Amino acid sequence: MKFPQSGANGKLDRDEAARLIEAFRARPRPSVLAKLDILLQLGQIDDPQIVPFLVAVVTDPAEPNKVRIDALKRLSDGLRLALDRRPVAEAIMRVLREAVSLDLRLQATLALAELSDVDGVLTTLGGLALDPAETIDVRYAAFTSLEQSGPRPESIALLRQLTADETFSRAARSLLAWWKLG
Repeated sequence: MKFPQSGANGKLDRDEAARLIEAFRARPRPSVLAKLDILLQLGQIDDPQIVPFLVAVVTDPAEPNKVRIDALKRLSDGLRLALDRRPVAEAIMRVLREAVSLDLRLQATLALAELSDVDGVLTTLGGLALDPAETIDVRYAAFTSLEQSGPRPESIALLRQLTADETFSRAARSLLAWWKLG
C-alpha cells in the first residue's frame, strides 16, 4: 500500500485527504473493508479536515460499528486532538449516550481518557463508573480513564464516591493512596 507523501506546502496531503474523504462518501457505498482502508490511509495524513470527518463518521449511526470504532481509535491520537478537543469530546459523549454496541461504547469510553481536560468528560466517566446498571466492561474502562486523568479535584471527588462502590472500592482506595490522597 502506498501512502501519500507531503509536498513542501502540504498541498498533496490536502488533495489526497479530500480525495479519500470523497471516496469514503461515494455512492454506491464502499464496503466495510474499503472504508477501513481509507481510514488507515487518512491516518497517514496531517490535515485539518480529517478530524471533523472522523467525528462525522463516529457519530453516524448508519456507519458499521467496525468503521465507527476504527474512526474512534484514530480520534484518540493525541496529535490530532490537540487542535479542537471540545467538539471531539462532545461527539464521543453523544456516542456513549446513543450507542448500543458494547464494543463501540468501550472504545468511546477509552477514547475519553485522552480528553479528560474537557468540561463534562470526567463527569461522564464518573457516571459510567458509578452506574451499577452499566456493564462491568464499560464501568472498568471508565474507571481506567478516570485513573489516566490524574489527581484533579473532579477525578478525586469521583474516586472518593467510588470507594463506597462494591466493585471499585478497593481499587479506588488504592488509587487515592497512590496519589497520596487516601
